[in-house]
Amino acid sequence: MISVVFPPPPVYYRMDPSAISHTYKVNRSTLFDTLHMPGHSYHSLLPESLLSIYYIEGKIPPQQRFPADSFLGDWEEDGFSFLFFRCPAPELVEDIVRINPGLRLLDTYEMTYEQWQGGRIEPIHIGPYLLTPPWIEATPEPDTRSIILDPGVVFGNGAHPTTRDCLEAIDLVCTGKKVHSMLDLGTGTGILALAAVKSGCKKALAVDFNYLAARTARTNVHLNDMEGNIMVIQGRAEDFTAFPSDLLVANIHYEVMKDLVRTPGFLRQKWFLLSGLLRSEARKIISFLASQPVILVKQWNKDGIWTTILGITRNE
Repeated sequence: MISVVFPPPPVYYRMDPSAISHTYKVNRSTLFDTLHMPGHSYHSLLPESLLSIYYIEGKIPPQQRFPADSFLGDWEEDGFSFLFFRCPAPELVEDIVRINPGLRLLDTYEMTYEQWQGGRIEPIHIGPYLLTPPWIEATPEPDTRSIILDPGVVFGNGAHPTTRDCLEAIDLVCTGKKVHSMLDLGTGTGILALAAVKSGCKKALAVDFNYLAARTARTNVHLNDMEGNIMVIQGRAEDFTAFPSDLLVANIHYEVMKDLVRTPGFLRQKWFLLSGLLRSEARKIISFLASQPVILVKQWNKDGIWTTILGITRNE
């Protein structure tokens, strides 16, 4: 068992895994942002909040500055960028594209936050968990594990089948109170790490390669007063399997998953929960795991499209 030592809130980190000792002690010089900057405070998006979204070919230079009062974040994936603002910013975006020859504005969208989320944003019950947006004051029933969840513009609001399956699996594994440490790889909003801690897990390391996802997860850790239990790091998921845990959770793309299960550290985990896999992708992962010292305990495939796999290593 490893001990996990967390620094005081409210900080999160961008770092190489080699900078972390096996107790997860972190050099505070790696700090690169805070939830509450001087002169700024956290403000959740509301259902009626207007989003201005700019779809750009290419990656925004890391030195680019944005207005703190209106800029929500930059989602980068596969060589494209999505810039999110609270209000229209056409002149700023045009200037960014003009001074960076590798960038090209492809499209612009305006919609409410509720439209971006695909419908009404309400509290969601999933098993023993109650997921509540920060602008709604819910009264949970006894024995309900209440989680405040602000998804921002990031994946992971609890509605997706893989998230629901992972929550069911986390509840199942944590029932015996033997899960004391967790790795949440591809954390998104941080929902699975939050659920694990609510279910009795003492310490969790939540990792996402996407800066905006890491920032969103860190916000949710703060909203749930879990800074002492969950550390959020921006980094590559496959770089963090070297740290043994009682439960590794990866709800992540297949291209990352296929490398993650082949890392030497994967077999150092006790339980593992793999999700975000289409049926054909899941078959490939299961085929590889058949050659490894693991036992597959349960699979979820409720909608016939997405697969979630729960297993345990034979090292346990």
